[in-house]
Amino acid sequence: MTQAKHVQFDIGETFGIEEAKGAVINGHEDTGSPFVPKAINGYIHRRELLSDIIAWLKTGEGEGLLLVGPTGCGKTSGLTQVFAGLNWPTQRLTAHRRLEMADFTGHYTVIDGDMVFVDGPLVSAMRYGHAFLLDEMDMLDPGVGASLNTVVEEGMVVIPENGGEVVRAAPGFKFIATANTAGNGDRTGLYQATLRQNAAFLDRFWVVEVDYPTVEQEAPILASAAPSVPDWVRGKMIEVAGELRGLFIGELDGPQIELPMSTRSLARWARLTSTFQGVRKSGKDPVLHALDRAFLNRAQPETREAVHGIVARVIGDDVNFK
Repeated sequence: MTQAKHVQFDIGETFGIEEAKGAVINGHEDTGSPFVPKAINGYIHRRELLSDIIAWLKTGEGEGLLLVGPTGCGKTSGLTQVFAGLNWPTQRLTAHRRLEMADFTGHYTVIDGDMVFVDGPLVSAMRYGHAFLLDEMDMLDPGVGASLNTVVEEGMVVIPENGGEVVRAAPGFKFIATANTAGNGDRTGLYQATLRQNAAFLDRFWVVEVDYPTVEQEAPILASAAPSVPDWVRGKMIEVAGELRGLFIGELDGPQIELPMSTRSLARWARLTSTFQGVRKSGKDPVLHALDRAFLNRAQPETREAVHGIVARVIGDDVNFK
């Protein structure tokens, strides 16, 4: 790998925001790197989240960015689609409590009969000026998190396993993390295995809260995903998704459900509803038939039954697409 040349992007043109045209931000030359996140066709950026990410990219030198919010709310996609637009190669690692520093920095392995040190994703990102994304940071052992302090603040890491090599980050290196909690423990009981993180580690991050998209933000996403589904049906689907999210996080009275409906699942539901419109001929409701395959077949039986009831109440049990 080689370091990509830095180039400037017009923020308005790159992210589809008319009033931001003329404002620029640094990104990377398109070299076809496999580490650049894949762009999602028709993705619509949430302006508040985009504004926070752009501000951090411009002024957050020496600090990390932590995106906090409920599962399925678009934390990771919101970030990776910014990097996709800027051609910014991104190394990723998902945290868990058994993750060790060597998983970040690298390890020795046998190549053609020789013992060779192979960089881990963090060190690769530092050497080549890539972004490094740590998903589920609140599952990380807090002692390991504290070991990353100098990486976030100074862009420097020492690798004892490789003879004490000192690696200093190339221009373009960024440290980002996502989490369901803000690193202070889970008071909701929804996110088992999360851990309270070291306060000194957390103090090195901007913290941005990310919630589920609004109705206004999801409507055009569904219109793009399933244009053949009537507007009123797509609107009711968004209403169902909002109710399920409220039940998941305990904001609404009703059965506690174990999984929320992400925007990705919602768009899949709309697409499959369009695909399965013909199943009515066999006596099946296309909306529920699609919902099971898009979302509910991974839920508990009682959750599936409860959600079917919500759909029947909000949308109806025999949708007319004409």
